[in-house]
Amino acid sequence: QLQLVESGGGLVQPGGSLRLSCATSGFTLDETAIGWFRQAPGKEREGVSCTSSSGGSTNWLDSVKGRFSISRDNAKNTVYLQMNNLKPEDTAIYYCAAREHYCSPYAYRFASWGQGTQVTVSS
Repeated sequence: QLQLVESGGGLVQPGGSLRLSCATSGFTLDETAIGWFRQAPGKEREGVSCTSSSGGSTNWLDSVKGRFSISRDNAKNTVYLQMNNLKPEDTAIYYCAAREHYCSPYAYRFASWGQGTQVTVSS
């Protein structure tokens, strides 16, 4: 059974850091692209970052470039999103999602999703 489980969210002050984890099972991670998306209240879901099956990575949002980085550990079947210098506008539910091989900034192209983890940036 294909499964993605996010963890690592929480409440953090502006300027703080969090590392989100996406634990996967039921499929071969090294043949899979994993994307991180987020959705803030009243806003559409947006793509944040992605790692392809080859290990390449991209940040889609200009607002997170230089602050967020994605990485994967295929041996542990886990993908991480390191978030530094967090800002209140980063507050959202963060989801990881899977599709075969290649990244896409479009959520509808990802077939499998986790349940999400809440990130709140507030003083």
